[in-house]
Amino acid sequence: MNPIMIDFPDEFNTDRLLIRMPRPGDGKVVCEAVNASIEELKPWMKWAQSLHTEYDSEVGIREAHVKFLRRENLRLLVFLKDSGQFIASSSLHNMDWDVRKFEIGYWIDTRYSGKGYMTEAVQGICDFAFSQLNARRLEIRCDTKNTKSKAIPERLRFNLEGVIRNEDLSVDGSELRDTCLYAKIR
Repeated sequence: MNPIMIDFPDEFNTDRLLIRMPRPGDGKVVCEAVNASIEELKPWMKWAQSLHTEYDSEVGIREAHVKFLRRENLRLLVFLKDSGQFIASSSLHNMDWDVRKFEIGYWIDTRYSGKGYMTEAVQGICDFAFSQLNARRLEIRCDTKNTKSKAIPERLRFNLEGVIRNEDLSVDGSELRDTCLYAKIR
């Protein structure tokens, strides 16, 4: 079956969060969050090496919107339910619709980190993937040195299936890095 024919909700809630697909017009809030968090994101994200412009962020949002509709990459924006404030971005990517396997990636606005929001969002995304997408396998991959990122799959009881050695270069290209591979299966 062509994945574009798979129907599922484009938003869902957790206790404190609204999680939804990107929509045209979201570029401004995403740009503000990236720029507020640039120093924390810079060591881990190749796309966060310089300040973003609102225009470029909006282009990225619109591209993500189209990819979501095509079922090529399911980027998800995370908002506080009570205030509507944008706080994080996540995605289900590197998808295999035949196997129903998805990788979860995420980042949070530094101003909202340390409050359990990203853990809650990832748990909600796992629940969504298993219940709405019939996922059979979810993966989280992160640099072994990224302790904040590693804490989330560990809190959510993903299994550490292994460490892939010399799997990537550091963002600045100066050293080989190892990647933790966490997974949860249905």
